[in-house]
Amino acid sequence: MNDATPIKFSHPDITAKGEARASVTFRRLETLWINTGTLCNIECANCYIHSSPTEDRLVYFTAEDAARLYDEAADLARESGGGLPEIGFTGGEPFMNPDMLAMAKDALSRGHDVLILTNAMQPMMRPKVKQGLLALRERFGRALKLRVSIDHYTEALHDTERGAGSFARTMEGLRWLAENGFSLAVAGRTTSGEEEEEERAGYAALFAQQGIALDATDPAALILFPEMDENAEVPEITTACWGILHKDPADMMCATSRMAVRRKGASAPVLVACTLLPDDPQFEMGGTLRESLSPVKLNHPHCAKFCVLGGASCSA
Repeated sequence: MNDATPIKFSHPDITAKGEARASVTFRRLETLWINTGTLCNIECANCYIHSSPTEDRLVYFTAEDAARLYDEAADLARESGGGLPEIGFTGGEPFMNPDMLAMAKDALSRGHDVLILTNAMQPMMRPKVKQGLLALRERFGRALKLRVSIDHYTEALHDTERGAGSFARTMEGLRWLAENGFSLAVAGRTTSGEEEEEERAGYAALFAQQGIALDATDPAALILFPEMDENAEVPEITTACWGILHKDPADMMCATSRMAVRRKGASAPVLVACTLLPDDPQFEMGGTLRESLSPVKLNHPHCAKFCVLGGASCSA
């Protein structure tokens, strides 16, 4: 007789309670994410992707890698009769990657909207990068958007996560972007325990103080992400949960996006289900976009906490 307690998130099809695990069918490609590499100029206290100045398990994506993906995306768009997907760049810190501007320019030139996630610190503020960004903004306007990570509207809580002095340097970068007319958004985190209305009011005051023309009440301008803790107790998502929670699987991030990564030592990039799970083998979806479009089984705490229960998506 086996008295062992079933382990949650351990079977791709069945929950620990023996119920059918939920999955998400791919609908259409709205956002193609590229992880530019896990190297970052800082090391956050709770970085979901474990980036740091020395972490290179995901190496720099190259402009050649990206161009092949753009070709694939164009082929899929022609076949489906749909539009081109948004191209999102995440890291690490994308502006650490020497090909970042070239990858963005190539995507924009092909007609994609581009979203770059950044901490707006020193890598972005190098003169060559600033000049390159200004040239892209001048040529492509609002097709280029930057989303700046500000973990909390207070310097103390932001710096607790990102290190002393981080808040001031990010504010400098955010002001530069705003002063130069870039299309902007801010990403915060719901770590303080405040009600959403209170947190948005705090960001609104910060934006006003810094002269940043962002509407903190607009969820597209200020995205507040739920905290991700793999050790937190979260329920598994069953097929019955969609009706119980009044959620539509078509609204989940993995119904409309994929992310490309290049692993250290690998001969080519691979596609993974989403931006949150680049390291879990069960979420690796193949070497091409076409191969990656199979259903995703929600067999991870992040699927429950961030996407289903948190209602969050990384896309614009």
